Amino acid sequence: MQLKFNKTLLLAAALATVLALALVVGGCGGGSTKSLTPDPYDSLQVGTPETFEIATWNLENFAKAGSKTIAHAVKVIQAMDVDVVALQEIEDLSSFNTLVASLDGWSGFRGGGDSTWMQVAFVYRDSGPLQVDSVYEIMSSFEYRDPFPRAPLVLQGTLNGQPIVIINNHLKCCGDGIIDLEDDGDEETRRRDACVLLEQYVTDHFGGYQVIMVGDWNDELRDPEGRNVFQNFLDDTQGWRFTDLPIALNESALWSYPGWPSHLDHVLINAALFPAFEAEGSLIKVMPASSVVGSATYDLEVSDHLPVALRLVL
Repeated sequence: MQLKFNKTLLLAAALATVLALALVVGGCGGGSTKSLTPDPYDSLQVGTPETFEIATWNLENFAKAGSKTIAHAVKVIQAMDVDVVALQEIEDLSSFNTLVASLDGWSGFRGGGDSTWMQVAFVYRDSGPLQVDSVYEIMSSFEYRDPFPRAPLVLQGTLNGQPIVIINNHLKCCGDGIIDLEDDGDEETRRRDACVLLEQYVTDHFGGYQVIMVGDWNDELRDPEGRNVFQNFLDDTQGWRFTDLPIALNESALWSYPGWPSHLDHVLINAALFPAFEAEGSLIKVMPASSVVGSATYDLEVSDHLPVALRLVL
């Protein structure tokens, strides 16, 4: 009888252990089980409490699938956990206002007034290392065939107490890859001239500022010198740096416009921010939003571009 009693105790102990493990894994009502399942949106997080993050994102014909597009955009922005997002192709002002209202603790501004033309915009956190003083358009007096198809949008404020401007651009699309200086309507010439004007504007108005230029620049950083619309910035290695140049020179799977494929969405910084970018923990990355949302859904309901995010260590 003693042997039988010991076996019974062993069986009871084993059963209790199994039940205890089941409770730890399953939890009450299944809540803990969900926490053990990886959330695919976690792969989009770049923000940390000690750093500053900015993303640029062309939201094709926003909001091309109405409330579905807005819901996707909100979820991706929240998942990235950045401080500011520069947006392009914001067509519908009402949808943009809904997007901003859906981001708790955020504000926003879209250029172009009530225009239904594809405009640039910013959404940004109300608290954090970036304090926004104003958002406004510059160089808005150009006409058709001039360098800017839409006015660049400037966000001006302070980053950890130091003055900063962020300039959001969406340059002229298309072209044949050749800069034709004899044709003032040539797409590459317009993009080249826009870059020259942007650099000169910063020199004239933002001396002593930290400067970030972002957006859909609609051209390739890896083009050869005689055909590169960004040559003025690329030549000035002491004053400017395209943080995403290594991405542009890498394999196409990492590029921001996978449909072509090409890499058209760039993040340019001036020398004042070189130390923050060179510090350990900084990051520049094309965000895999289409993989998280689902490629087919992303293309139909979100955009043909992927976000590009920069993290700076302050």
